[in-house]
Amino acid sequence: MVINVGSLGRSGLRDFVLQRVSAVVLGLYGLCITGFFATTPAMDHGALVGFMDSVTMKVFTTLAVVSLAMHAWVGMWTVGTDYIRRHYFGRGHTVYLAVYQLVCLGTIFVYVLWPLSVVWRLGGLAA
Repeated sequence: MVINVGSLGRSGLRDFVLQRVSAVVLGLYGLCITGFFATTPAMDHGALVGFMDSVTMKVFTTLAVVSLAMHAWVGMWTVGTDYIRRHYFGRGHTVYLAVYQLVCLGTIFVYVLWPLSVVWRLGGLAA
């Protein structure tokens, strides 16, 4: 008997697709950044700011950050549900799993807000 524990409508296929799509987005973003550095002969701060300040790169960076967050969440959720189990932790395993997931969500949330505030210059961070 298969029981879908600790999930709020989780789908293995959806998680699989999210991991693959987010990996492709991150790979393309890495190639884009690498291509910029490889093809810019006079690399200086002004060239980098000009490249990263374009709306296209801001949107692409936002997509990459969100993709990284999705990729991390699926991975951390999988690790948590695989290893924080009743077999290892006893009857209180659901509390440990909930705390683990809240810590993961909080950390990922901060790791999304911070780069987006830098990219979009939110919260008075504009130079």
